[in-house]
Amino acid sequence: MECSRSVASAIQPYAYYFSSIHILLSLTAFLGNSLILVALSKESSLHPPSKVLYSCLATTDLLVGLVVHPLAVIHFMSYIHEDWGRCRWTKHAAFISGYALCLVSLLTMTAISVDRLLALLLGLRYRQIVTVKRIHVISTTFWIANGVVALCQSLNYHIIFWYGFLVTMSCLMISFASYTKIFRALSHHCTQIQDHAQQSPSQPNALNIALYRKAVYSTLWVQLALFVCYLPSCIVIVLYTLGKISATHLDVIGTLTGVLVSFNSTLNPFLYCWKISEVRQAVKQTLRQALCCL
Repeated sequence: MECSRSVASAIQPYAYYFSSIHILLSLTAFLGNSLILVALSKESSLHPPSKVLYSCLATTDLLVGLVVHPLAVIHFMSYIHEDWGRCRWTKHAAFISGYALCLVSLLTMTAISVDRLLALLLGLRYRQIVTVKRIHVISTTFWIANGVVALCQSLNYHIIFWYGFLVTMSCLMISFASYTKIFRALSHHCTQIQDHAQQSPSQPNALNIALYRKAVYSTLWVQLALFVCYLPSCIVIVLYTLGKISATHLDVIGTLTGVLVSFNSTLNPFLYCWKISEVRQAVKQTLRQALCCL
């Protein structure tokens, strides 16, 4: 959004409303993801590399609550007070931080889908190949690369647009291919069991497949939530770049879709607790310990 009186006249009637939403989402994202990070630090049943990826995702969501939402509140307040200097720096700061965090979240979710595929394909070699050290290197690369590109926003908008477009499309294709491969393999496994019904599989193997299927569906729910929250904003950005949306309409539509994107950071902790039983138990234990200390 531009920092001018013409834009302010369109934003001011809704500024307090959007500020209140961002304050609420900031609190819920901070509290929810802080709780998830504490729970993950105590959880020992999850495979360590998977726990690192979930911790990375929760960290990005936590920073959305700590950085992006407060900047958005200050930005909306600057329209009310017509403080154009504050409006400009909060606009750039919110964009840079939001852009980097969104892409890190997207890449991390893609890494989780690939991690689930490797767990299926590698079998016993999975724990030897997918190590905590390698996951840390990958996660650090995500943070550095996207942070550097986000800082290019003031240099050339086309750089960050095409980088974001290529990363998003690549992540979607990789995730789609990973889950397609996973569900085909699971379907093939079920067919094998039916064909050899007289040879009952060992209980440990059946249990592992059941747990693996549950883990896959859990990550898929989180990925679908991210896709639903991010899709409207991606469509708006593409349409604006192609000249299909005017700058005036972008101010309102972009604000609405931006709220939906940031809502994903609040939604994820609830999905973790709902779909991942290990995290849910760790969260319950953490809450009980916190209440006992009061």
